[in-house]
Amino acid sequence: MPTDLRFPIGTYTLPDADPATYARLIDEIERLPREFRAAVEGLTDAQLDTPYRDGGWTVRQVAHHVPDSHMNAYVRFKLALTEDTPRIKPYDEARWAELADARLPIAPSLALLDALHVRWVTLLRAMAPEDFERRAYDHPENGRTTLRAALGLYAWHGKHHTAHVTGLRERMRW
Repeated sequence: MPTDLRFPIGTYTLPDADPATYARLIDEIERLPREFRAAVEGLTDAQLDTPYRDGGWTVRQVAHHVPDSHMNAYVRFKLALTEDTPRIKPYDEARWAELADARLPIAPSLALLDALHVRWVTLLRAMAPEDFERRAYDHPENGRTTLRAALGLYAWHGKHHTAHVTGLRERMRW
């Protein structure tokens, strides 16, 4: 069992800049909705309302957070592909996780994740390899972020949160 439950798959590392890596990461993003759906399959409301670690979000909050985050990523990609290093607006994900829609059943967020990833993967597969390094957005806190870095980050992000759920299920023997 990892000593730091916040990072069950380790921390993010910048991926290599090559077409094979891009294809692998896009495949990971494409698989995420199925893998996340499998991770939460059959959980009761009580289980969904269990934090994945002390002080962490509940599984329900994670299930709503993933599409929230990936919607922002999708928009950032579209902005970077249509504007010259646009300055993006960050959002307070912790506060978003406290809003009323984060207490809904998770089915709408799973459906949103499915639909969003169909569009996002279509966009990603249409990109030229050089777009991943040449295109970028400006994050007010993180500076210039290439689409290569963003692709790797969001592929990692999906696996990271899926592992929060699967790790909790293993620990709780659900």
